[in-house]
Amino acid sequence: MTKTSLTPDQRAASVEAMQSQTFDVLVIGGGVTGAGIALDAASRGLSTAVVDYQDWAAGTSSRSSRLVHGGLRYLYNLDFKLVAEALKERGRLLTTIAPHLVEAQPFLWPLKTPVVERAYSAVGVGMYDALAVIGAGGRKTVPTQKHLSKKAAIRHFPEVKADALCGAIEFYDARVDDARLVITLIRTALKYGAEAASRIKVTGIVKDEKGAAAGAEVTDLETGASFTIRAKKIINATGVWTEETQDMAGGTGGLKVLASKGIHIVIPRDRLKAKAGMFLRTEKSVLFIIPWQHYWVIGTTDTAWHEQLENPVPTSADIDYVLAHANEVLDKPLTRDDIIGTYAGLRPLLQPKVLDESKSTKVSREHTVSEVIPGMVAIAGGKLTTYRVMAEDAVDFALGKEAAEATPSPTASLPLLGADGYEAVVNQSARLGKQYGFDADRMKHLLSRYGSEIGDLLASIDEDPTLAQPLQHAPQFIRAEVSRACTVEGALHLEDIFVSRVRLNSESRDRGGACVDEVAEIAAKALGWEEARTEAEKTNYRARIAAELAAEEQATDAAASAEREKAVDIVGAGVTA
Repeated sequence: MTKTSLTPDQRAASVEAMQSQTFDVLVIGGGVTGAGIALDAASRGLSTAVVDYQDWAAGTSSRSSRLVHGGLRYLYNLDFKLVAEALKERGRLLTTIAPHLVEAQPFLWPLKTPVVERAYSAVGVGMYDALAVIGAGGRKTVPTQKHLSKKAAIRHFPEVKADALCGAIEFYDARVDDARLVITLIRTALKYGAEAASRIKVTGIVKDEKGAAAGAEVTDLETGASFTIRAKKIINATGVWTEETQDMAGGTGGLKVLASKGIHIVIPRDRLKAKAGMFLRTEKSVLFIIPWQHYWVIGTTDTAWHEQLENPVPTSADIDYVLAHANEVLDKPLTRDDIIGTYAGLRPLLQPKVLDESKSTKVSREHTVSEVIPGMVAIAGGKLTTYRVMAEDAVDFALGKEAAEATPSPTASLPLLGADGYEAVVNQSARLGKQYGFDADRMKHLLSRYGSEIGDLLASIDEDPTLAQPLQHAPQFIRAEVSRACTVEGALHLEDIFVSRVRLNSESRDRGGACVDEVAEIAAKALGWEEARTEAEKTNYRARIAAELAAEEQATDAAASAEREKAVDIVGAGVTA
């Protein structure tokens, strides 16, 4: 039977396999790039193992702007090739790879001057649309631009200041639940034979007698056990941890990466009645006001981060910055009282020089693959939208030209779990909703998370009808979603559920605090926790909430980081007993 569920039993089996096999490819890093690499390698028929020392997507890939986009602003730099590549990937995600997870989203580009700005903006957006159509083989995967008068723009976004625009251009990009995409990539890699285990920390790189990479020394943070994973090729996809990981191998190759912090705030959906999002250029970067079904995400920032890498946090100043820029165009200013969530992530900014130019290949202006030592490569840079291209490039480079040509990547047309049959399930939405007592809003929510796998979720409700009940303090989620997070989606701890699966950590004012008891009760049943373990998980997550809320009141990165670090990580010395 094909395995597609991330569970404690699956993890244990994968850990056992990692100790007994020699893999064609070992992927270090379980963010979107590493998950994409694992799927790319496994779908080529390569024996593949993927590990991460945190939860899946725990780093940058659960802390992004949650956008799939071509990068409209890059057109200002005449970066046509880069934009075309990203738009091509956006089209693939929308139509084939993950149509259930990636949804087209209209945005307004407000115009300040009626003639000149509209003319050059129209050319830029027109080129954006044209590149998207070319990338999709002549098909339109999203609607093309529309020019809106001032009156029409205000109808689309009633809360905009009357003097903030003289009109607008409506254009399309797409949005995605970043962490859910990563988890689905890992699960799809399982389908094609990969072995996967989260919270496995790499502590050293094993070399053969010629000095080539031959595997990794690792520690299972859930049990404290240490062992060796043998592999013919290693791919380092650890983002802001790139240098730390490649330093274990020594050598002169590798990449140089700096961390840049981007923060977002979350506000309730009913705070703005707008039909479209908004795209604003700032003095440093861009600001997106992005609508989701139950909330808005607003961000981002771009500032150097010099603190610990595991838990970046917004400061009070960061939050004020985002509010100030959003309020430049909003008629009724947002205040801190409107904010129901905040989060921060670190971009792995690739530096211009790799450590040894002779051992690298510049495959894109956005990302680079480099040989660290023979048998080990590193990839960094890029963005979520182009994860698949990055993955293909990394595996190609690791294999070498001849082997890569003999086993090319199939991922450009490979649907992720939940994508096959998605349209057919959408057509049954009203009937299924009626059968289970779910309204249209609930069905939209479930379909956008599970796609054609919604049948599996509904089957769990057939077995236990109490799973159909909404969470008491977060009724946008039902109990079955918490159970599935544990039995299918790889959650090992309470924080895994709140942060990356039932995402109340960033989407509710108390970071899910009111739901801790109920969610822990469901998780305990699904994962077989004893009472002591359940209480420890609850205590740990509540400490995290307190630390995060305290951090965002601080004025500086150093002070905010210090507050966040007061919450101790749940794993490290073995917590599964």
